[in-house]
Amino acid sequence: MQVPAVLPMRVMTVGETLDAATALLRARALPLLALAAVLAGAEQLLLTPLRAEAGLPAPVFLPSWDDDAGPWWLLVATGLTLETVIIAVLGAYAGAAAGPALLGRTVPHRRLWRRTRPLSVLVVIVLLGLLSWPAALFGLLPWIVLYGLFGLAVPVLTLDRAGGPFRALGRSAALSVRAGGRVMWTRLLGYLVWFAIRFALGTGWTAVTTLFVTTVRGEWLEFAVPIAYALANTAAYAALACLDAVLLVEIRIRTEGLDIALGRRRARGEDEAAGLAVAR
Repeated sequence: MQVPAVLPMRVMTVGETLDAATALLRARALPLLALAAVLAGAEQLLLTPLRAEAGLPAPVFLPSWDDDAGPWWLLVATGLTLETVIIAVLGAYAGAAAGPALLGRTVPHRRLWRRTRPLSVLVVIVLLGLLSWPAALFGLLPWIVLYGLFGLAVPVLTLDRAGGPFRALGRSAALSVRAGGRVMWTRLLGYLVWFAIRFALGTGWTAVTTLFVTTVRGEWLEFAVPIAYALANTAAYAALACLDAVLLVEIRIRTEGLDIALGRRRARGEDEAAGLAVAR
């Protein structure tokens, strides 16, 4: 059934791109937030022992420079790797949802799940995880480059229907450096925006609660802090996955004339959805 399109079929500014990602998240909030909540909760379970090893019970996870910073750096590298993987997992569904959102079509959630190509997506996720951890551990710059270049790989699989995981990674890198690296810089900007938001959410409610609860003990923080960050990350990860899907649509419109190709198909009465796929 034809409905008003969620995503505009035109070139967007950076602000409009962020707004479009939010609109896509609202349209598919239930599956994206539900999956993000499970993944964010699992992430906190994995990070809790590392956080304890680094001696960071407080909401603000800054190292004590009087101690060995190695455990703290290990926590940071592991956290960045898990974030990369989680956003990629969510990007499979967000990429599948971007097509109907652009064309103005109502597609049930169940049908979109069937378009997520789990085997190819799994390969990309494993590769990103294996690359992200050493890239973050041995200096943040390699991770920043990796995050900026390969963030579109999973949406390329589920929206563009690229031929396989390695082709998807290559296409992601190629698209990310087009138009002066617009995708890369916008993706990094989106990450920083959501980092600030979730940092405020993750630390803020814990700090406010301690002002009113005078009997707060360390054991309470051990539970409250992971819950706070899991809740904040749930929204952030889903939004960043939607941003990746929107960036893929926007850069294709900007550099490949996707809007023109779809308009021609519409004028000829052909299936517009088939025009979303790229040559394998």
